[in-house]
Amino acid sequence: METAPDTVWLDDWTAALWPESLGGSAGCPDAVTPEELELALFGQLTDPLTEEVRLPSGPASSARARRLVRSALDTWGLGGLGEVAEQLVGELVANVVRHTGGRSFGLRLVRRSGSVRFEVRDPSRALPCLIIGEPEDDAGRGLQLVDLMSDRWGADLLSRGKSVWFELRARETAAG
Repeated sequence: METAPDTVWLDDWTAALWPESLGGSAGCPDAVTPEELELALFGQLTDPLTEEVRLPSGPASSARARRLVRSALDTWGLGGLGEVAEQLVGELVANVVRHTGGRSFGLRLVRRSGSVRFEVRDPSRALPCLIIGEPEDDAGRGLQLVDLMSDRWGADLLSRGKSVWFELRARETAAG
């Protein structure tokens, strides 16, 4: 049942995000849907001046991050990257939720000429380790997928935590 994660997510994050992202200052509206909040986050994610969008580290976060990435790529005319980007962002978010113990993480997309960089930032300074697992292993293949499916990937230490990122080459589609 998805209502519990959405309710918790809305309670924890609407108050912090609604006023800044949608121009309100007198507090939150009484009824904010998950879709309205995602729309506000999407506006931040596609703004080149936004450093990152903060999301809670929880069960619904991977799906929410994937939807935001897909929306951004579709808006930029780069929908052909969507399936791979969603898969790989989902893997990085799953690693944050599973391994870092942080309450939240940052999601950042940087559009460059010829590529898009996808970053997941978390408070842990422990760098990820690429593990080559066995075919019968149930887990541990996330970074293998990132390594195989992205054009480049890596991890950077930040003043507070780290950024794990990957890049995909992008060919812009002509506007019709």
